[in-house]
Amino acid sequence: MSIQCEHSIEVSVTPDQAFALIDDLPRTPQWLGPCTALEKLSSGPNQVGDKLRYAYLQGGRAGVMDGKILERTEGRQLVCQYTDAQMEVVVDLRVSPIPHGSLLTHQISITPLTFLSKAMAPLIRMALPKQTQEAMTQLKALLESR
Repeated sequence: MSIQCEHSIEVSVTPDQAFALIDDLPRTPQWLGPCTALEKLSSGPNQVGDKLRYAYLQGGRAGVMDGKILERTEGRQLVCQYTDAQMEVVVDLRVSPIPHGSLLTHQISITPLTFLSKAMAPLIRMALPKQTQEAMTQLKALLESR
């Protein structure tokens, strides 16, 4: 059973500006707290199927997850999947135009894969909303500081 969370926030920049930052994968650690690095393992513009490597520090534990871009619609949506031995994570970042800027929506789904990660599910479920909200607040601050 997956753990899901969604948070939306309004920003006063255009959808193209917002998406450009979301799509700039090496900048992800600037707004996503647990992320220490996100790299694409191939060159060229981001596209569906590109392989990714996500490094993180969570709860005092450093780790690396293999990833890939599942969906990408220029200026509107980026969906990535990350997996390791313990869990699968799907991150869906959407950008929608609103009259005074953009609405950003961050949806995350975490599927524990092992007995230990399933046992940790209640703690993950409690921490995920705050982490998702903080990420969107950081992204907003970064976008609006330009």
